[in-house]
Amino acid sequence: MMTAAIVLAAGKSERMGQNKLLLRMNGGTLLDNVLNAIAAAEVHETVVVVGHNAEEIIKVVTSKRDAPQIVINRDYAQGMASSFQTGLQLLPHVDAAFLVLGDQPILDKNLLDIMMYQLRDNRETLIVSPIYEGKKGHPVLFRRELFGEILGLNENETIRDVIHRHAGRLLTVEAPEWTLVDMDTREDYARIRALMNRGP
Repeated sequence: MMTAAIVLAAGKSERMGQNKLLLRMNGGTLLDNVLNAIAAAEVHETVVVVGHNAEEIIKVVTSKRDAPQIVINRDYAQGMASSFQTGLQLLPHVDAAFLVLGDQPILDKNLLDIMMYQLRDNRETLIVSPIYEGKKGHPVLFRRELFGEILGLNENETIRDVIHRHAGRLLTVEAPEWTLVDMDTREDYARIRALMNRGP
């Protein structure tokens, strides 16, 4: 099964007051940590979607030995669905694609691999999501059968709408707390650092 990862790195980080993906953690930027985890997993292709502050993000991405593809979402202000759609347009040939948030520096390659194995081994499953204490988090893995539906979302619809429509064919994988953390503020950053000290 050929699997890709689409890393969303286009947001403005307004509540953080600076681009959160460039904050330092574990010897690199947050985005470095995310890309390193993906590179260590059995992911075949990676696309990083940039938008706001694109030049600085591109510097991080192109510094990688096997630099991922980069695509600019001119409509990044429309939100997550718009950026995921932008990445998907480059990947019609893959069997499945992860939606990966660029601000999850504890991303664990083992979780990515487990999610891929689960999708591969459960033919009726269309979506695989991590779950912690009953709450679903990120990253989320989508089978190709849903790409057309995702690409067809209008500006009033979200990725969550797709997940809800196919709840009967969603499989969850038990995962750590970091899969739920939205890192939008300095307090969130401190929480992520504490979770990182515990390990994945």
